[in-house]
Amino acid sequence: MAAAPRRVTVVSPRTTAARTRRVAVTEEIDEQTGVGDAFMRSLIRSQLRLGLLVLAALGVVVGLLPLLFVVAPGVRNSEVVGVPLAWVVLGFLVYPVLVALGWFYVRHAERTERDFAEMVERE
Repeated sequence: MAAAPRRVTVVSPRTTAARTRRVAVTEEIDEQTGVGDAFMRSLIRSQLRLGLLVLAALGVVVGLLPLLFVVAPGVRNSEVVGVPLAWVVLGFLVYPVLVALGWFYVRHAERTERDFAEMVERE
């Protein structure tokens, strides 16, 4: 009778190699490493860009009203139901614009933060 073949264990040669631990992006941010700082700077930059965009829109809408009243004397002297048009515009019509700009800002800021959180979780 022939002897049974000897059992052989097959092992990957890489088992002795140093294993690299993949660091999560959230850890990078928490530990304030260079990568985490880059991620946070990108979030802050996009929020700053959005804030400046809304501020510029507000400046254009509200800032041009006095210029309109100075340049167009017919508009300045107009009245709506006995109330000067400038008062109507500044007292009533500006507020829906402010609400719309606020809604736009909040909606886009939340979307930016949600996209950032998804990117961090995905990495």
